[in-house]
Amino acid sequence: MEISFTNSMKSPLKVAHRGDSSRFRENTIPAIQSAIDCGADIVEIDIRQASDGTVVVLHDPTLERLWGYPVKASELAIDDIESLGFGDLRIPTLMKTLQLFRESTCAVMIDMDTAEHALAAFEVVGSMELPAERVIWCGDLEAMRLIRSRSTTARIWLPWNSTEQLDLSLVSEIKPEFVNAHYSYWDRAKVESMHALDLKVSAWTVDDAPTMRWAKAIGIDSVTSNRLTLLADIFAESSAADSLNLVKASEVAQSLAAWALMICQMMAPGKISTKVNAADLVTEVDTFIEQHVREVILANFPHHNIVGEEFGGESHLLTPTWYVDPVDGTTNFANRTPWSSFSLALAVGREPLVAATIDPWRNRIFTAIKDGGAHINGERISLADQVFSENPLAGRVVLTELAGSRPWPGLVEFLDALHEKFCTMRIMGAGTLTLTSVSANYGIGAVVHRFSPIDHLAAALIANESGCLALNEDGEVDLFPESGGQLIVQPSARELLYSIWAESLKKGATRA
Repeated sequence: MEISFTNSMKSPLKVAHRGDSSRFRENTIPAIQSAIDCGADIVEIDIRQASDGTVVVLHDPTLERLWGYPVKASELAIDDIESLGFGDLRIPTLMKTLQLFRESTCAVMIDMDTAEHALAAFEVVGSMELPAERVIWCGDLEAMRLIRSRSTTARIWLPWNSTEQLDLSLVSEIKPEFVNAHYSYWDRAKVESMHALDLKVSAWTVDDAPTMRWAKAIGIDSVTSNRLTLLADIFAESSAADSLNLVKASEVAQSLAAWALMICQMMAPGKISTKVNAADLVTEVDTFIEQHVREVILANFPHHNIVGEEFGGESHLLTPTWYVDPVDGTTNFANRTPWSSFSLALAVGREPLVAATIDPWRNRIFTAIKDGGAHINGERISLADQVFSENPLAGRVVLTELAGSRPWPGLVEFLDALHEKFCTMRIMGAGTLTLTSVSANYGIGAVVHRFSPIDHLAAALIANESGCLALNEDGEVDLFPESGGQLIVQPSARELLYSIWAESLKKGATRA
């Protein structure tokens, strides 16, 4: 699969999510005024209604999260709502908020998660005599229908958070200016298809630099963010970073791992098909993730190389190369068995430099950078290399994987030898997480019978940076073996576990 593009010549519109919410409390007058002053093209706000019908600027149904008052706004009089806070740090009415836009070229976007407040908000806007082009409506589809029924000229952004093709009957009915979706649903081809329909594309909510560069590169027309200053800085860049900058590469890996974790937690596997055989599965999520990963990498590093599980590629000796498995352990993922992962590693030649894996079932992101340590959710890994007795394997767990759907040569002997050392073996079903597990203290060691950089390189770098050892079949520290399998082991069990593995491989080869 080939993807090539350069950053769009025209920067997207900058939409401040609930005002300048990284510096001021969201949806307050200071946040909204700061967003206007900082050059936002659009300020997005949310609305609710007090018990008397007054429209207020507030996102949540209740006042608990931001104002410490676990009561619905709809149950309170406007005087009670406005009494909370101090100075300008209060819940403003929509009417007061709109006054900020009278002397500004900035537009206001009114977002509604239900249709309940649509007509009341429309009446408030009408009373303010703001130019029509300075007010945008988005959110709930039924709310958009109500707005359109009241105005043929209202600027409406159609919600469409789906992997399915856009419903053109809705386009005909709503007549939107933009199609508005969570950024996960966009890729370059979908953006181009919207442009072919003379529709613009909006993405929400983008808060990290790598994804902002991607949004600009694929031609997205508007980006909503909580980090308005960062958004402006990224859009002002003349070109994407394209050197071997490990800090920026690590930011890309971290961003993509966090996104992949969210997708694996939120999305169902979708349509499932097979590759080599009926036991070799691929889901819609596999291809969905890899497509996005490739676009984000190339938006940030246009001349890097990518090798992936689903769309292939070839390793280049001198070109920085990213290895990605979007869902390692697809069979587990498809069956909702809680052991699967995501693997992303950057290497030059056979030297891994940056790595990220995930454990979506425990909400964990593992990252590493060469000579920079390994981390779990941003916290430096502290290896708990426990020894319960003179036998470092006694009472411990060693993890492994099958060779596809069958035992690898020597697996039975490996199991028997571990049994003699009072050690238990587990066959897990996702090599990335199986090897990462040793750094996470899920087990004292882990073995895969055939090393693949797509599946295992990220875990090997994480192991090395966490203080574990990544060994090849000759017992040498080797993060990128040219052939054979790989053993990840905590230091106390290195000699014993390697000797058991090596002997088992010899017996398995003889038996075969």
